[in-house]
This record gives sequence, C-alpha cells and structure tokens, in this order.
Amino acid sequence: MGAFLALLNPITSIIDKVLPDKAANDAAKAQLLQIQLTGDLNNALAQLQVDQTEAQSKSIFVAGWRPFVGWACGGAFVYAFIIQPFAQFLLVAFHANFDPAKLPNLNLSEMLPVLLGMLGLAGLRTAEKVKGVDAGH
Repeated sequence: MGAFLALLNPITSIIDKVLPDKAANDAAKAQLLQIQLTGDLNNALAQLQVDQTEAQSKSIFVAGWRPFVGWACGGAFVYAFIIQPFAQFLLVAFHANFDPAKLPNLNLSEMLPVLLGMLGLAGLRTAEKVKGVDAGH
C-alpha cells in the first residue's frame, strides 16, 4: 500500500492533465480509489487466512506466539500503569527504605502500537460475535 500511496499524487496529476472533463476526471479517480480499496481488502483477507491456519496448528511455536505477545504486552501495560504507580505511592507513603525511582521504568512507545493493534483485532472479533458470525470453532 505504501508504494501505491507514493504513486497516488503523480497518477492523479496525470489524470487531471489528460482528462479535463470533470465527470471523466472524477470517474477515473474513483476507479483509482476502488483499485486501492480492493487491494487492501485482498491483503486483509489473505492475512485472515494465514491467521486462521496459524490458530489451527497444534505447535505452540506456530499457534502460541499471538497469546504470548498478548500476555507480554498486557503484563507490561499492567505493570506500567497500575503496579509501578501504586508501588511508588506505597513506598513513599510508608517511608520505605527504598528509592521509588529505582523501580524499573518501561518504555511503552514501541509496545503500545502492538497491543493496540491486537486489541483492535480483538474488537473486530467481538463485533463478529455480536453479529453471530462463526469463527469455525
């Protein structure tokens, strides 16, 4: 899709020069967008097929990586936003002989996009469940 987007502006400029008629120009640009959407849909469907095949595997190294990444991201999220702040509060409140600044800090800037992407996919599955779509289970 990145290559397509890089070509989008030059292609629309060419369409503007070649098709001065507004209706024909708009139709050509609409067809260009349709090509992009169809390509994106085909890529999404292909990825869903790969995901389904992985999920059906009996090997933990094939089917288990998504749950592992999910639990790792979830654990990091819980630590960074719940455990660490409460631990710092308790250490200060009870005058513990430990510097709260020495608690590990997690840089979530790279992990959060992964977690949010996985949650987005989970949200789509929730929508499927609400609509009664069978996932083949």
